[in-house]
Amino acid sequence: EVQLVESGGGLVQAGGSLRLSCAASGFTFDVYAIGWFRQSPGKEREGVSCISASDGTTYYADSVKGRFTISRDNAKNTVYLQMNGLKPEDTAVYYCGVRRRWGATMCRAPRADSWGQGTQVTVSS
Repeated sequence: EVQLVESGGGLVQAGGSLRLSCAASGFTFDVYAIGWFRQSPGKEREGVSCISASDGTTYYADSVKGRFTISRDNAKNTVYLQMNGLKPEDTAVYYCGVRRRWGATMCRAPRADSWGQGTQVTVSS
């Protein structure tokens, strides 16, 4: 059974930083693309950043480029999202998702085979 457990969310002031983690189990982690997505009240889920399985190709939404960094540790079956320069508009529930097939569509659509339960990120102004 695929399990994705997010952690690291919280309340932070604008300009601050957070590091999200997503621990995965129940599948062969290193052959799956994985990404971070977010959803705020009244809005659709959007892709924030995704990373491929094979060569570490990354995708970032324009709204987070230069501020967020995605990385994966295949030895620990974990993906991270380092978020710097946080803004109030980054407030959302952040989810990780995995997909067997890599492509920018994963983040743009967004599209995933499995999702975690999410972690709340709140940025105060």
